[in-house]
Amino acid sequence: MTLLSVVLPVYKVQGYLRQCLDSLLEQSFTDFEIVAVDDCSPDHSGAILAEYAARDPRVRVVTLERNSGLGRARNAGLDHAAGDYVWFLDSDDWLSQGALTAVADRLAATAADVLIVGFDRVHWDGRVTVSGAGRLLDEAPETFSAEQWPRVLNILHVAWNKVVRRDLLLKLGFRFEEGWYEDVSFSFPLLAAAPRIGGLSRVCIHYRQRRTGAITRTLDDRHFEIFDHWHHAMALVDEHCPNAEALRPVLFQRMMWHYLTVLRNAERVRKVSRKRFFDRITEDYHRYRPAGGYELPGGAMSLRHKLVARGAFLPFRAMQRAIGAARAVNRVRKVPVVKAKGVAKRLRQAAYQAYYKVQLRLPVDRNLALYAAYWYRGVTCNPAAIADKAAELAPGIRSLWVVGRGRTASVPPGTRYVIAGSLPYYRALARARWLVNNVNWPNWAVKRPGTTHVMTHHGTPLKMMGMDQADHPAAAKDQDFHAQMRRADRWDFSITANAHTTIAWERAYPCRHETLEVGYPRNDRLVRASAVDVAAVRARLGIRTHERVVLYTPTHREWLPLGQQVLDVEAFADTLDPDTVLLVRAHYFYVPAGQQAQARRGRIVDVSAYPVVEDLYLAADVMMTDYSSAMFDFAVLDRPLVIFAPDWPAYRELRGVYFDLMELPPGEVATTYAGLVEVFASGAYEGASAAAKRARFRERFCYLDDGGAAERVVRRVLLGETAR
Repeated sequence: MTLLSVVLPVYKVQGYLRQCLDSLLEQSFTDFEIVAVDDCSPDHSGAILAEYAARDPRVRVVTLERNSGLGRARNAGLDHAAGDYVWFLDSDDWLSQGALTAVADRLAATAADVLIVGFDRVHWDGRVTVSGAGRLLDEAPETFSAEQWPRVLNILHVAWNKVVRRDLLLKLGFRFEEGWYEDVSFSFPLLAAAPRIGGLSRVCIHYRQRRTGAITRTLDDRHFEIFDHWHHAMALVDEHCPNAEALRPVLFQRMMWHYLTVLRNAERVRKVSRKRFFDRITEDYHRYRPAGGYELPGGAMSLRHKLVARGAFLPFRAMQRAIGAARAVNRVRKVPVVKAKGVAKRLRQAAYQAYYKVQLRLPVDRNLALYAAYWYRGVTCNPAAIADKAAELAPGIRSLWVVGRGRTASVPPGTRYVIAGSLPYYRALARARWLVNNVNWPNWAVKRPGTTHVMTHHGTPLKMMGMDQADHPAAAKDQDFHAQMRRADRWDFSITANAHTTIAWERAYPCRHETLEVGYPRNDRLVRASAVDVAAVRARLGIRTHERVVLYTPTHREWLPLGQQVLDVEAFADTLDPDTVLLVRAHYFYVPAGQQAQARRGRIVDVSAYPVVEDLYLAADVMMTDYSSAMFDFAVLDRPLVIFAPDWPAYRELRGVYFDLMELPPGEVATTYAGLVEVFASGAYEGASAAAKRARFRERFCYLDDGGAAERVVRRVLLGETAR
């Protein structure tokens, strides 16, 4: 017999599912099974489950024929569970290290029918708050019933903090009901009926506080379903608890707390529905108020109870508004005063901002698409590919680029542009119908109704991005995650190159945009390029037909002084054969405005400022990089790739990565300078082993790059077409 069955309902959790599964499968305790229930999840969650089930027999997948909701999915998992105990975990949360061992030891010591475990709340911005459940459990007897220790009913009423003897559930016939708040009608009757309850105060579960996607942040009338679940809970307690009346005062207080918590949350109950919700609370107040009365809570909550009892919605609303206003005043008082510096510059900026606000009042230009890339560094990347395809498929839409003042020399002839920071720039930013960028627009930019913001991104992620950077010191340094998310909130569309990127961005940018998993538009050219195109590019770069070209694209390291590199390119070039040209392209952070597009010193050509990186890919016979996202694009060409990773352990820990590059490289890997020289000298970089690694890499990351990504974006975003 298995001690524990972990039932894991899965629906739209592709960004979090791996972390949840890894936290279970990496535990030292192994006497458990995972019954994962794929509730017809429309994302990549099903593929992730299949991957884990294929490599670990402890993972069993139950696939439902139709989406049934969390409660029904849990029931399906229970029907397939074989363990002595069942733990209904949520698949966007994860376990702490040693949690399963602690749970097993506590079950052995107490023989509990229900074991309640401690948890903390991990907020989307990186904050962690420890729940009061742990402190409450420390005060509990070793084992008890709800009648013996009614305070247990004040612990959060979710299913995932309870490990339950399976025979007890079968004996009672308890099942999860449909709808939101299904935990209510399960947890309270279970606690009331359980003969033997135990507690484990240590943090076992990291409870993810999602920024989007949780019902606690969803404005919907489905929150009225809370009333049905409380009614069912009260009926089941009466049915299964011999002395239910003794529990009624605590249950009643908990019910009122729950109702008022939902009502007071502006992200749950719509304004037009609050009076009706309040009236339902009043009905249940009188329906379930204990015959012997109850002890009123303290503070403002006491007044709320009294107003509910009277059915006095207008005074209740006035009270809530007064509390909100007082809190707003306190927040204003805490804003620091910034000393005035650069008065002339500030006045000019204020004037331009005023002009921008005036432009925001004027109509949106329905035929204007505004493009930008790399913080206005030029006409390039995914936005450029989309703009080119838009000129072909949507000629009635005018394209306009934003370019930095020092970057105008690189703008292709005939391209319309405005200078960043100029009045035309502010006008275009305020009036454009479409705004397409591979990075975010400024913090102060306004997302106008009727406009569409498209985030194309500028790379398939190896290193962690967005909110995923919070746990990594080099990535999190000087980051304002709240500002990042406010910028990402403006996105209507997020373009991704593959399923890996889609899953990463869901965690990194938990916002309400539509994902277009279509491939990267900038790679269309690589797919379509002919031998004639390659020859033309090599000729423009001054490369002779017999020369082999190695393109080196190192990435940025936040912990190194600006410009410091991990490879002596001059020394390395000397080890290459005489007919090899080494193109060196530094990270764009290191390229000042006005730098010469290409400069040759012997066999080394500095192409850091070359405006079109796709030209360099086409010209290269082999790419050498470390952790740059350039590897994903170059792999589209199916040419040799070499990874030079002398500081991989440091990069992995300090910057954070989404997968182990050493386990899934696009070619041969060298971790030392001597090893790098040997890879090239021996020809291993283009051997059969390297080709096999590249094929596996391309299968995971390049399968959507078929030359049609830009067209798919233009048709969906600019022309409003939907996939047939």
